[in-house]
Amino acid sequence: MQKQEPLLDVSNLRTWLGSRKAPIRAVDGVSFSVAHRTTVALVGESGCGKSVTALSLTGLIPRPPVCEMSGTIRFDGRTVSGLDARGLASIRGRHIAYVFQEPGSALNPVFRVGAQIEESVRLSGRDVGSVREEVVRLMQLVGLPDPERRRLSYPHELSGGMQQRVMIAMALASEPRLLVADEPTTALDVTIQAQIMELLRMLQDQLGMSMLLITHNLGLVADTAHRVYVMYAGQIVESGPTESVLAHPLHPYTRGLMDAVPRLDTIGRMLGIPGQLPRADERPTGCLFAPRCPRADDRCRERLPDLESRGDDRAVRCIHPLE
Repeated sequence: MQKQEPLLDVSNLRTWLGSRKAPIRAVDGVSFSVAHRTTVALVGESGCGKSVTALSLTGLIPRPPVCEMSGTIRFDGRTVSGLDARGLASIRGRHIAYVFQEPGSALNPVFRVGAQIEESVRLSGRDVGSVREEVVRLMQLVGLPDPERRRLSYPHELSGGMQQRVMIAMALASEPRLLVADEPTTALDVTIQAQIMELLRMLQDQLGMSMLLITHNLGLVADTAHRVYVMYAGQIVESGPTESVLAHPLHPYTRGLMDAVPRLDTIGRMLGIPGQLPRADERPTGCLFAPRCPRADDRCRERLPDLESRGDDRAVRCIHPLE
């Protein structure tokens, strides 16, 4: 039986910002794929290149600041990298939709939320009959109470959780094949975070879409993602099935991210990763994580390791992986 091609396949993606003489290597040779009806998580600290990767999929970063973009992006069997603005617009929002963090900033404060969802419905190009009925249906779909009344509300009249549900309704207006959720729970409290993630899981099962989840929290993906790609300084440093990666992380950075997740049984201070991400203009030679890694030696500081397969559908970029 022939293996099905993934819905999204990204190969050797590079998105460099700034000037060609001194580029910021925000995304530097990233490869990953998202299968049909699955959730893939892209995990790492703020500034590691996750959001730039997500925005690069549909050309949402203008030139400038982009000074170089290369690699291959295939979506639903079609090569979309290199498409012109019109070609990307035919995919953006319609087939690949986004839900961003901080919905209070993403929503327009001077328009009622129903009008903003209605605009998304009209732009989707779908034949829905009554646009108003479709808006109410979408609001019901994402669990907004009393949608007939809520559609007349302004964003500031809604809670953060309700605002995010409005953003999800706007993203679903076109019935996308892939939903990119970029830190969708960052600005919400823990209880609402759980509700939003449960909503996204339910919608994925109901609509049969795939999801690319962008987050810095490995704990958040445990019950959501089928596969995890861990990013550091614009590169993938570990990948594999979620259960396998969380049970036995191979890269010291992945272990550090896991140790930083708050736990109810933790006594004393929460662990953190010492140091910080390297500045774009001060990238170290060798392994980019070496200055922060307790296992680093001279070999690590001399050469950048390749992302190597370790069996069981795992890969790691490390000279001294955890065993």
